Formats: sequence, structure tokens, C-alpha cells
Amino acid sequence: MLTELSYNCTISKLLKDIMQRVITTSIGKLGLQADNHGLTHLWFAETNSRTDDEHQSAQAAEILDLTEQQLMAFFAGELDTFDLPLNPKGTEFQRQVWQALSKIPFNQTVSYSDIANAIARPKAVRAVGAANGANPIPIIIPCHRVIGKNGKLTGYAYGLALKQTLLDIEAKQNMH
Repeated sequence: MLTELSYNCTISKLLKDIMQRVITTSIGKLGLQADNHGLTHLWFAETNSRTDDEHQSAQAAEILDLTEQQLMAFFAGELDTFDLPLNPKGTEFQRQVWQALSKIPFNQTVSYSDIANAIARPKAVRAVGAANGANPIPIIIPCHRVIGKNGKLTGYAYGLALKQTLLDIEAKQNMH
């Protein structure tokens, strides 16, 4: 049985293994979160913030530094493949979808149906859409590369304009 003191120490240790930071990019502010095993979240943020780095995990800090470097290179048109340790949290089905998303080639798009077929669940198109929308690490797990079967842009948690911007960044970079 955990005492209150040991419970609080356990929670404190867990929080020390998680770091967050907000970076400014050409498309706005991005929040990043990592633990000792990899990047866990990326989101579009409103303000700059950084957790207290004192007593924080050196591994998580290195992952955030590497993530920031690679995102900046991506937005500058100098990187088309991310090479980062990732540790997204989700159900087994969601992780299967996110793994399939990670295999979509740079500057290419696929449909939700293509992803459902790729994970051998051809009738799970709506569930694929839900898992795509729950992606905790957009851009790096490229959910923006999924479009409707008719070739049109469809849902994106951060809006279709941003989805188009990300696709345009990739298209522009591919021309160089």
C-alpha cells in the first residue's frame, strides 16, 4: 500500500521525467513534451513557456533539443524525414494508425481508406479518422498527409488552412 508520502514522491519523480517547451516557428508557436523515452506530444501553443529545467531529465531535454532542431530544419526546407525517438500514448489501434501515418512518404498524400487498408482493417475508415485526429504528435507523425478519398482536404485538428500550409511546405521543399 502506498503511503501519501511515497505516492507524492512517485508523482514528483514522474513529473521530473517529463519536460515541456514552447518554440517559435515560421507557422507559429509549437508546444513540445518529452519523457525519457521520446517525444510524447506536439501542439500549437499560444504562449512561450518552459518548465523549470532544474532537476529535470537530461534525456528528455536532449529529445526536446533534437526535436526543436529538426522542426526548424523542416520549416526551413532543409529536412524531409524526422529521426526522433517517439513515445506517443494511445490505444493499440491508435498506435497502429500512427505507425501507418509515419510511413506516408514526404510530399505525398493518402486517404483514410488507404490507412485502413494498410493496417488490415479496411472497414475501419471512421475509426482511422478518429485515431488520426487523436494523433498527439502532428507534423512529425504526419497526419496532415491524410486527405479524403476524393482528393480534397478533410478535417485537421488545427484547421484546414494549417493543413494546407504544411502540405505546401513539403511541396515547396520537394521542388528544390
